[in-house]
Amino acid sequence: MYKQVKINRGLNIPLKGRAAHVLEVAPRASMYAVKPTEFYGINPRLTVKIGDHVDAGDELFYHKYIDRIKFTSPVSGTIEDIIRGEKRKILKILIKPDTTDTYKNFEVVKPENADRSQILDLLLQSGLFATIKQRPYDVIAHPDDKPKAIFVSAYDSAPLGVDYAFALKSKMKDFETGITVLKKLTDGDVYLIVNGNTASDFDKITGVQVVKAFGPHPVGNVSISIEKFEPIAKGDRVWTVNPADVAIIGNFFNTGQYRPERHIALAGSQVKDPKYYSIIPGAYLSDFLKDKLKDDNVRIISGNVLTGSNITKDRFLNFYDNQITVIPLGNKLRFMGWMPFLGKNRKGFYNFGIESSKELDIDANLYGEERAFVMTEEFEAVMPLDIYPVHLLKAALLGDVEKMEQLGILEVAPEDFALLDYINSSKIDTQELIRKGLDIMQVEIG
Repeated sequence: MYKQVKINRGLNIPLKGRAAHVLEVAPRASMYAVKPTEFYGINPRLTVKIGDHVDAGDELFYHKYIDRIKFTSPVSGTIEDIIRGEKRKILKILIKPDTTDTYKNFEVVKPENADRSQILDLLLQSGLFATIKQRPYDVIAHPDDKPKAIFVSAYDSAPLGVDYAFALKSKMKDFETGITVLKKLTDGDVYLIVNGNTASDFDKITGVQVVKAFGPHPVGNVSISIEKFEPIAKGDRVWTVNPADVAIIGNFFNTGQYRPERHIALAGSQVKDPKYYSIIPGAYLSDFLKDKLKDDNVRIISGNVLTGSNITKDRFLNFYDNQITVIPLGNKLRFMGWMPFLGKNRKGFYNFGIESSKELDIDANLYGEERAFVMTEEFEAVMPLDIYPVHLLKAALLGDVEKMEQLGILEVAPEDFALLDYINSSKIDTQELIRKGLDIMQVEIG
């Protein structure tokens, strides 16, 4: 028997360039990078130096304050360089790959026969524990915690979001093993969120609490289901895992090797042939995107258009992302361009509530600068969570711990405010405000 979650508030943004259900293997990149800055809140300590050879699964660095949390190489190769920033902060570890990968062999364990401590130790040693995040705070989970539930959302409702039913179709055996692993980590339920309007192989997964989701974006966000089924009280911990990472975890337990291959969607109106690719995280994108884009005057986003990060072709695929989106840059000025009726396919306060079946070719232009942060009720129209978004954002802006807790910051993550950024007439980055508020809360109440 399945559960159901349905929302009315939200917004679907029908962008051009959805990835076709075609899967190709991406060419092997000339360089791979592991970026400690992607793992929010981690203070890295290196275990390799320039010139070292590593196998896929060998440790590169660990968390200074929780040394059991390790981060490993996605490929085999030679440490080409270690890029540092201010105060010698480690920004990237560059790996020049071998022609073919060799793998570090871990113990092969059947998760159904293993205990929690054995499974946890293998996840920590392999670097796969970094794929598990916790609520509150939306950071890598603490291995000493036992969550009251674990949530996996196989429904990406974001614009041009990944169709996991297709992306993981060939990995369902690994996905099922990964679910068995997660069940060992909690005494509560493992929730699997699926698209309620479409049948898929996820409906056949046993041992999980299937949640069928109905409604506009952000219905696929785990926060919607957490609020309904496992609301977070002070001291509670809920873990979340991306479905692609569940399959990678399952493959690790089936093979004893760390193989972080992902099937990502290359999407967007500026992609010549949007489709899915099999690729390893950290791949050099200049190699991957060669001859795939319509134009050079584009915004390349690692992730979706609402929560992804702005990158360039000389960057690397982010560890957590299952999508690359390419849209027009929108750097052409137009007289009185801020006026909504002088253009089409525009974003902002004036047209956020207009649902359209027409595919839009929206660019990255903000069409304005930061303005006064005023009460307009525009946020409430697209915020399905039971919170007061403007009040919470102002409390985060002030760093008011007591107010933030009362207004529900422990129940949210920055991604839950992504639609607010899209329709925000003030142009203030609400995701950044929530991230700062969560950081303050983590320091103050732990």
